[in-house]
Amino acid sequence: MTVDTVSGTATRYVKSGELYDRAQTVLAGGVSSEFRKTRQPHPLFYSGGKGSRIVDVDGNDYLDFSLSQGPLILGHSHPGVLTAVAEASARGQLYAGQFEEELELALLIQELVPCAEIIRLGLDGSTMVQAALRLARAKTGRPHFLRFEGHYHGWLDNVAFGIGGPDEASMGPREQPTPVRWTQGLPSNITDEAIVLPWNDLELVERTLKDHSGEIAAIITEPVMCNSSCIVPKPGFLEGLRDLCDRYGIVLIFDEVITGFRLGLGGAQEYLGVTPDLAVFAKAVANGYPLSVLAGKRDVMQLITDSKVIHAGTLNGGVPSVAAGLATLRILKDEQVYQRLFDLGQRLMEGLRTAAGKAGLPLRVQGPGPMFHAGFTGRDSVTEFRDTFAFDAARGLEFVRALQDRDVRIISRGLWYISAAHTAADIDFAIAAAADALNEMAVG
Repeated sequence: MTVDTVSGTATRYVKSGELYDRAQTVLAGGVSSEFRKTRQPHPLFYSGGKGSRIVDVDGNDYLDFSLSQGPLILGHSHPGVLTAVAEASARGQLYAGQFEEELELALLIQELVPCAEIIRLGLDGSTMVQAALRLARAKTGRPHFLRFEGHYHGWLDNVAFGIGGPDEASMGPREQPTPVRWTQGLPSNITDEAIVLPWNDLELVERTLKDHSGEIAAIITEPVMCNSSCIVPKPGFLEGLRDLCDRYGIVLIFDEVITGFRLGLGGAQEYLGVTPDLAVFAKAVANGYPLSVLAGKRDVMQLITDSKVIHAGTLNGGVPSVAAGLATLRILKDEQVYQRLFDLGQRLMEGLRTAAGKAGLPLRVQGPGPMFHAGFTGRDSVTEFRDTFAFDAARGLEFVRALQDRDVRIISRGLWYISAAHTAADIDFAIAAAADALNEMAVG
């Protein structure tokens, strides 16, 4: 049996440990997603969640800033979402046909999102990224796309390289990176599909396009680099990508799986003032139910309308997910939660900085506020993925574990999310827990 003996908490995670031992006999790695392996002292099992809190099977009650990797923008078990799902599900689960709420959801997204002239609904972000890339190839007649180091666009083959590497040396020279494979089992020629560049370097993108624009169908980017240290774009970078795509006839794709409906009702494109040709949404759109959205300009999406580009899926537009999406977006619109998300996030970020300063530890906290990253580094500037190798990963995991032992749950890579369910008291609790953890780390 796996037993935790850290910090005198020998019985804190015992039942989770027992269940994890059993799970390893039947689930690959004991989990259902690779990213769940990183919890300490082992993956935890949970029994429920409500509002800003989640409870594990040992009865530990956590203030939750992971929000299930981001989707729960309204918090756990929001009654408005659950009621909508229950009422819709009582009428049916899956029709393999259209229904009125699907139309209402699409019309609402069209109203809210700048690029959303035409919409398709799907199940998850990874597959919708593939739909976007397929559309771009069909629209331009070109075979390749340009992507950026450290950006995550799903786990499927043609985007499972160029994310990063074990160290900077493995990634090759900065101006001509080596596309490091993320996993075994990829086709031998998969790295021929994309050009990989560092993010936030518009001059390098422009030089690359001068040589390769005739073969580039799309540039795909997270508008905020949420998956690696929550790095915001440099002033003019996204605007520059937009201009270059217009100049060379390239489709600009925003991967808004994380930023969509989190930085505002119109996503990062509204928040940052740059409109892509296509955008992919998931996570926050349905507050924890499986739903994704491909939204785009009419001239690109027309290829799906005309059945020249095929997008399909048995579970697309499932009744419970559409009901959850419609309820979530209506609540976000009616309750105008975004100023609170920014205010609470900025307050928590500043509290973490202050606590780290008092403890004498180099904790760098950065991001817009509704989501942000906290990691240990002495660098004054973190603007691209290669800068993240300066973070002390071991100390970061120590901080995550110390917070967990103090009933605060964050994502293991140091990412924090704020929900509409969080309160000022929750923020104060988290700051106090972090201060205690940082002080203990400083002494240790």
